[in-house]
Amino acid sequence: QTQLVESGGGLVQPGGSLTLSCAAAGLSLEDYTIAWFRQASGKEREAVSCISSSGATVQYVDPVKGRFTISRNNAKTTVDLQMNSLKPEDTARYLCARLHYGKNWCTELASEYIDWGQGTQVTVSS
Repeated sequence: QTQLVESGGGLVQPGGSLTLSCAAAGLSLEDYTIAWFRQASGKEREAVSCISSSGATVQYVDPVKGRFTISRNNAKTTVDLQMNSLKPEDTARYLCARLHYGKNWCTELASEYIDWGQGTQVTVSS
């Protein structure tokens, strides 16, 4: 069974940076559209960013545009989320998820994603 694993979270001061990574056991991430979501305490899960399986489509939600960058590492074994200029409102648990094989597009609908990691906590605070 596929297992997505997130890493890289932590405590950072406002204005700081973190890089999250999503890795998988049991499959090659380069064959799948991968998205990052986040869920703050007491709030709904929301999409953050997505990269299609081909890499041709990359999407960001408005609150993170210009600050976050999604990419695949050179070996195509992880999907990373570089987060700069972090704000307290970015505090949340960040999860990665994948679409079915063959779905070479992005969507913000969490229900479309078939496999999720446990998440990694990001806390932005002084």
